[in-house]
Amino acid sequence: MTVLHFTVLPEEDGAQVKQILHARGVSTRITNRLKRLENGMRLNDAAVARTIDFVRTGDVLTLQLPDDTNVLEPMPFDLDILYEDEHLLVIDKPPTLAMHPTRSLQGNSLANAVSGYMRGRGRSVVFRPVGRLDKGTSGVVVCALHAYAASKLNGLVQKTYYAFVHGRYEGAGVFTNAIYRPKPNCTLRACREENAPLLPGDEPAATHWEAIAQKDGVSFLKIRLETGRTHQIRAHFAHQGTPLLGDDYYGAPAREEPGHFLHCGRADFIHPVAHGHLCVEAPMPAHMTLLFQIMKANQEDTP
Repeated sequence: MTVLHFTVLPEEDGAQVKQILHARGVSTRITNRLKRLENGMRLNDAAVARTIDFVRTGDVLTLQLPDDTNVLEPMPFDLDILYEDEHLLVIDKPPTLAMHPTRSLQGNSLANAVSGYMRGRGRSVVFRPVGRLDKGTSGVVVCALHAYAASKLNGLVQKTYYAFVHGRYEGAGVFTNAIYRPKPNCTLRACREENAPLLPGDEPAATHWEAIAQKDGVSFLKIRLETGRTHQIRAHFAHQGTPLLGDDYYGAPAREEPGHFLHCGRADFIHPVAHGHLCVEAPMPAHMTLLFQIMKANQEDTP
């Protein structure tokens, strides 16, 4: 169980309980659920029966969020934990691990691994990643450990990616091609031409890139997203004829190394409960680090 305390501020004196909860980012869904639970919501020392009741300065609203019940089958896995508290779990995901189980791959995913890890901590938790990484992509995954944290973080985690792509890139730029799904039953994405009119099903997207190093027709880039579309980075660079290394799903030659040379190296966000700024970083996997070192040495040797 997670317990949250909200103190009524002087400027909120005379407000209703539901207004205080709304101001703190508590969704209507969570509010309605807690109203039905014994001691789910308390004002000072009394249970809250009606959210239209008024509060006074200094009153304390207490929410008791119960553990989840409908959780996935746990899987033993040695997770690389970057940050953890009672509200959040931040993980460095390996490229070989899928986020969720699929019809053909049951019980072998990050979701199952998190279920097993939290069970070992004595908690039953639904997998609530704030954003997702494809199988083949490594790096920072922020998991909310209860519905309130997930609601507060939704769309507010800023991620920095690093990628190796075919082709030579210099300077910086942005791709704004809309992304769509050519086949309804296939996860493959494609891009419209730049500034083309949006069609039904199209998703606006913006991918900012900055070139860091180049060698032998391959570029190492830092990437930030304005939008979080499925396969956005992979589709945008493939559309330019410069797919990610190893991304044979988007036309690149297959490689021996795992994944498609895309890594989420950093996540910045405001803690949903403590409200402080958090910056969590994950080092690149060994094969990407080695290639970057080779590129860097090549640039240093260039007169």
